[in-house]
Amino acid sequence: MQTEARVGVVNPGHGGGGGKSGVETTALKFKQQQQELLQAQKTQIGTVSQLLAGGVAGALSKTCTAPLARLTILFQVQGMHSDAATLRKASIWREASRIAGEEGFRAFWKGNLVTIAHRLPYSSLNFYAYERYKKLLYTLPGLESHSEHMSTDLCIHFLGGGLAGITAASATYPLDLVRTRLAAQTNVIYYRGIWHALQTICKEEGVLGLYKGLGATLLGVGPSIAISFSVYESLRSFWQSQRPHDSTVLVSLSCGSLSGIASSTAGCGAGSALSI
Repeated sequence: MQTEARVGVVNPGHGGGGGKSGVETTALKFKQQQQELLQAQKTQIGTVSQLLAGGVAGALSKTCTAPLARLTILFQVQGMHSDAATLRKASIWREASRIAGEEGFRAFWKGNLVTIAHRLPYSSLNFYAYERYKKLLYTLPGLESHSEHMSTDLCIHFLGGGLAGITAASATYPLDLVRTRLAAQTNVIYYRGIWHALQTICKEEGVLGLYKGLGATLLGVGPSIAISFSVYESLRSFWQSQRPHDSTVLVSLSCGSLSGIASSTAGCGAGSALSI
């Protein structure tokens, strides 16, 4: 009788434990789904933050260097508006003095508004497309087993950077064309602003006029951005492997500066319009 009583007590308890286990399993699955949803939201927020950060950083840097950018453009088109004697006397200080005296100090930032309007989407698309292309390239057959090799990483960074640069430059080229033409104006004002320039170009040259010089620009932008990203990623990986406790800000600034110098030194002059 005692044995049968014990069995009778144990059986209900065992059945109850099985029910409790089912509830725990359901709760665990629900918790995992919540964690996955939260992680997806964090990833999306992180992507938006990266896009905004890239765009704002690009706009700020271009605003700070706008005077030098305008001087560069004026020197590039100087032969179209000057005689030989003027060209022989050309210098940075002389041109800067002329701008300040004839056009005013604010003229150093002529075209900077369209520069910001161009740089925000250009920088954002550049960084976003690079991450997307990089993930896509890593999924190609044959690369998954070699993903840890340095040569494979370098090749993927180079290709991803080049494709990202071409994508961003193609999408935002009309704004870059308008920026260059506004900055190239001196005393004769042909375009009164961004919208007037866009309307005038479309009216006089057609819609395709907004893409004049795109081919030559892409020939320079593709290799330039490819070198920039590949050098940056390689330097950062090497630095962090040798000195893992260094400040991430210091690493990013140093590697970014060196990658910019490397891409500019490579002689990719065709993409100067988008680079300056």
